[in-house]
Amino acid sequence: MHKEERKRHIIRCLGLNDQVYTPDIARQMHVSEITVRRDLIEMEKKGLLFRTHGGAVKTSYSQSLFSFDHRLNINAAEKEYICRLASGFIEEEDIVFIDCGTTLFRLCKFIKAFKKLTVITNSLPVVSELMSSEHIKTHLIGGEIINERRAIYGLRAENNIREYHANKAFVGSDGISLRKGLSSYDEKEAAITLKMMQSTDTTYLLCDSSKVEKDSFMAFAPLNLLDFLITDKGIDKRIIKEYEKRNIKVIS
Repeated sequence: MHKEERKRHIIRCLGLNDQVYTPDIARQMHVSEITVRRDLIEMEKKGLLFRTHGGAVKTSYSQSLFSFDHRLNINAAEKEYICRLASGFIEEEDIVFIDCGTTLFRLCKFIKAFKKLTVITNSLPVVSELMSSEHIKTHLIGGEIINERRAIYGLRAENNIREYHANKAFVGSDGISLRKGLSSYDEKEAAITLKMMQSTDTTYLLCDSSKVEKDSFMAFAPLNLLDFLITDKGIDKRIIKEYEKRNIKVIS
């Protein structure tokens, strides 16, 4: 198993349990315990876990990778600012995909007053927030509900997205770089985001500047699928120029 696949497996295990054990991980991934220890050392340096005798435990950061509730108030001011900018690109009668995640959820606040809008989403908080807006037609993607993430994933969800076409998609990612494109900590989230990007005319990536020029565990979408990067004021102007050379308009 490739190193990045092993790390994703460890992250997934920590998402389900408070602690993982080196022998268990080695057996599950068919590698030596020495290999697992090396992976844990690298992941500890990135703040993804804390090594213990015989394994590793969650850090507050690794826990925030999975829980919607824990992620909701991280960089809240930046998320609010980004969503205010993004809402300016939505027009009456648009059909839009809204990805899951705590940044995208804040977009609801700025679109609730629309008189005619269609939203397609896999996010339960987005559906809950828009239910009171009688003029917004909301479609919830079907599939497997992951409770702590408040979202729907899986093959059925991916196939369901293929049945729709939106003129705009507002998506998130755990990282974006000129070298690897969009990346994610989780393959299920990545698969949904990619399907939305492939089923729309224009894609807007909403992410705070701390994720720009950062690579997560799994690259899932090339930059040529992205039209706009909407971020906060913390992005370096030199980076903006490099992205615009790739025909990506940066809004900050």
